[in-house]
Amino acid sequence: MKGLRLICAGAFGAIIFVTVKIPNMSVRAADARVTYTQQVAPILYKNCTTCHHQGGAGPFSLMTYSDAQRWGQQMLRVTQSRYMPPWLPEPGYGDFADTRRLSDADLKLIQEWIATGMAQGDLADAPAPPHYDATWQLGMPDLVLKVTRPYTLASSGADAFRNFVLPYLLKQRHYIRALEIRPGVPQVVHHANLLIDRTGAFRRAHTDDWQDGIAGMELAVDAGNTFDPESHFLFWKPDTPVLMEPEGMPWRLDPGNDLILNMHLKPSGKAETMQAEIGLYFTDKSPAKEPMLLQLEDDAALDIPAGDKSFVVQDELKLPIAVDVLGVYPHAHYLGKDLQGYAILPSGEKKWLIWIRNWDIDRQSVYRYRQPVFLPKGTVLHMRYTYDNSGDNVHNPNDPPIRVKAGDRSVDEMGHLWLQVLPVNHLPEGPDPRLLLEQAWMENKLGKDPRNVDALFNLAGAYMGEGNDQAAIATYQRELVINANDPRALTALGAAFEKAGDSRQAADAYEKAISLSGEQIDARFDLGRMELNHDDPQDAEQQFRAILEREPEDAGAHSGLGLALLKEQKPDAAQREFQKALDLNPQDATALDGAAQLAIASGQPGRAVDLLTRAIKQDSDNAELREHLAMAYAQLGRFGDAADQLKTAVAETPNDPTVHALLSQVLATTGQLAAAILEQQKALHLDANDADGWNNLGVLEARAGRTAEAREAFEHALRLAPDHAQARANLAQLQAKPGDSKTVPR
Repeated sequence: MKGLRLICAGAFGAIIFVTVKIPNMSVRAADARVTYTQQVAPILYKNCTTCHHQGGAGPFSLMTYSDAQRWGQQMLRVTQSRYMPPWLPEPGYGDFADTRRLSDADLKLIQEWIATGMAQGDLADAPAPPHYDATWQLGMPDLVLKVTRPYTLASSGADAFRNFVLPYLLKQRHYIRALEIRPGVPQVVHHANLLIDRTGAFRRAHTDDWQDGIAGMELAVDAGNTFDPESHFLFWKPDTPVLMEPEGMPWRLDPGNDLILNMHLKPSGKAETMQAEIGLYFTDKSPAKEPMLLQLEDDAALDIPAGDKSFVVQDELKLPIAVDVLGVYPHAHYLGKDLQGYAILPSGEKKWLIWIRNWDIDRQSVYRYRQPVFLPKGTVLHMRYTYDNSGDNVHNPNDPPIRVKAGDRSVDEMGHLWLQVLPVNHLPEGPDPRLLLEQAWMENKLGKDPRNVDALFNLAGAYMGEGNDQAAIATYQRELVINANDPRALTALGAAFEKAGDSRQAADAYEKAISLSGEQIDARFDLGRMELNHDDPQDAEQQFRAILEREPEDAGAHSGLGLALLKEQKPDAAQREFQKALDLNPQDATALDGAAQLAIASGQPGRAVDLLTRAIKQDSDNAELREHLAMAYAQLGRFGDAADQLKTAVAETPNDPTVHALLSQVLATTGQLAAAILEQQKALHLDANDADGWNNLGVLEARAGRTAEAREAFEHALRLAPDHAQARANLAQLQAKPGDSKTVPR
């Protein structure tokens, strides 16, 4: 019988042409040493059936003996060539978890099994087949998000890249320990990435059509006004439908966030209608570890001449701190050939992170290390990618080859090496170590392109996080020289000026941002908040009301408006705004705090304690929340609890004289006069011109029987404020003759 020529779709949508050779049947299957049940089934169950099962991403099933027998010759060809299972990294150049590369012994067993007639063996010897649930692999998720409208992929044509927005509608923050993406028709999905849009900006930018999916391969999302590197590989491919986060590393979703499912789709020869959904699994534990994604790239250097077989692009990045590398994701398009990632340690030793000798975009993946790879401070990360733009490259989409540059289309090129790193051996009292990584990364980008506005923006943000406000201001100004009318940069510049104490220039920057874009909600919000801090509640009210005209369900604007009304002594109106905010977001810390202040003022300290405890869960580093909670505890007579809260607040803001003064008062109430005096002295060291504070110190000294020290404190208060009636009365009481009627100074 002559060989048959078959055409079938590979597990990742690639077309494989196979010439089938009928095995030599002179060896009887009953005499074969290799059988399906004893040797072949375990190999298939471990390495193949995650895709090749009924309803899976593979084009056929390999779950049974008859399946394996039917596809035996196909399986022989693709395994011997190492096309399948899809595993690109070279062995010995990175120790990866869940390696799917078949061993030489496994390949030999498959080859011998087919050559000897594909014997079945005794079914009693077969391992139990794996179970692939038709629904969710981890059981019913805690939350399922579904793409709003079905999408139909054309039967033919170029690959499609589509971005589907899935709004997170819950009113509570949740931490995600695992997720499963069910793409609808997995056979046409090459891969998918999940991004988190903290501000909903992408959806607002596509108000009319976001529900249908937005075309595009690459997109950037705004992390909002906090440092949030989105440090997880939320990456789907056919053989890894479930993503489990490492212990201590869940990621968060807040009310108002959007998830964006970025899908790479490959036509299958017939029109396919799909409606992807995502299953999320919650955990009550917040992250104990905070990793970060770093990227090496030099796409600006990608300009590959037609016919060039060995075009090289390189990048390097020196680590400012020690890290553990948890995973790696190399990425190129069709011309990528040899992809190398490695590290040169300070000792000069070369440590491989990954090496792919024969890149194939259709089999790309995220690779996680079996054990974290430690890299000390001063290590230099390297990527070296070689591209083949010749006719010999079977993946080249152009025949004949043409000049190819960097770009977002699949027929353009890219060269990225992403690393997930976890900072180690850093001082807990220092700045967030990820800020140092961000700074080094952005400086590396600017070394290649000094006019990279995104790098300038992110570098300035890193400086702000490190407390280097002047460097942040200078960097935002550099960006504005390039793009003078960027509302985003102007808003950030305003925040930097405000943090540096220059409220006039901050207001100028905010107002310019608003004038350039009336929809600049962040600028209005920041300006309103600053006006509140400077006791200008009426102007703040105008800013928050302007936001609510455009975004009536902005919880932050409602809580900001509530604070403005509270300062205007309109408690009922303020309470209504705080409640609106909490209806939209029950975890809005500002609204919880505002409602708690109203509760304290109306003599409801128990309610205030409940509200503030909830607020602190959302913003545990906010010293002001702890001050207010201490006030509620004090109103309840729980002075020990009040002192504990203020001690925590002091640790968080050691340079805030108000917190030291409040702690002094609480300690004095419980009779701890020596500790109270020490805290009041600390407050005055930070604010030596506080006449009230000197009077309070005099009272404490007098109660402790330290008359000379008390007299000196009262006299100091009067030097600062000669008309300070209380200090003058207390000094008079202190100087009264023995036997005179007097009271203890107060």
